[in-house]
Amino acid sequence: MRRKYLLYGLLTMFISCENPVITNEEGEEEQKGNLRVSIFQLEQTPFTVLTRTTAAADACTRLNFAVYTLDGIRVKQINQEKSEAHFGTASFLLEPNTYQLVVVAHSSNGNPTMTNPTKIQFTNAQGFSDTFFCREIVTIGEEPVELDLTLTRIVSLCRFIITDDYPEDAAKIRFYYTGGSGAFDATTGLGCVNSKQEQTFDLSSGLKQFDLYTFLHSTEDTVHLQVTVYDSSDNVLCDRTFDVPMQQNHITWLSGDFFTGGAGSTDISININSDWEGESHLAF
Repeated sequence: MRRKYLLYGLLTMFISCENPVITNEEGEEEQKGNLRVSIFQLEQTPFTVLTRTTAAADACTRLNFAVYTLDGIRVKQINQEKSEAHFGTASFLLEPNTYQLVVVAHSSNGNPTMTNPTKIQFTNAQGFSDTFFCREIVTIGEEPVELDLTLTRIVSLCRFIITDDYPEDAAKIRFYYTGGSGAFDATTGLGCVNSKQEQTFDLSSGLKQFDLYTFLHSTEDTVHLQVTVYDSSDNVLCDRTFDVPMQQNHITWLSGDFFTGGAGSTDISININSDWEGESHLAF
């Protein structure tokens, strides 16, 4: 009987507790632990010497927090969506030790696979988005550790723009690109696999601008891009290929008359962008 009263008292204490409850990947609920993490800001480095920062909720829809041992064994993971009350803060209860903490911010349609910190993998089905991350080495001892983290952008963006009119029977457009990666290594922030990335868009709304993200294997690289437009019966209406020079944290604008223009690029210029480190404008 005494055990029943004790259990009832403990349950009442937990229910009335004001500390936030956070659910991790395994479905556990953890009270405020000895590692407390807050996303302070996302750093977006412009082409000038100034730095612009953005709150997590304004730049992404998903956050992933993962704790690993130093040899890469995942200990715990918390996934959050923007609709959650405590989006941007997480708490872990950990044994005393030294760990790797990796935090990823993005807007893909699902969470990346984070079993291994050297291969954080997004898929074609999830889609690829603007992505930020940070990695911290944290030592847990007797006193709780509190971290305010700043995440930095690690993707490259090809912004593809069609300036002429679509054929009347155009139904969808497919982008298939290689040379980049759909996964990155959290120890370097660079791409780590040779991916075949693919995205398809419905053209019923007349969409003319398409954003294609990738993780480069180095800070500068070239991505091979195939662009195909289909009708409603999957017949090919137009198919073109491009070799696109890209840089980490840069936008490469690729624009021109897709259906009536010639092949190849004719002009390249560098301009300032307040959100990204820089832009390259190419015409096709």
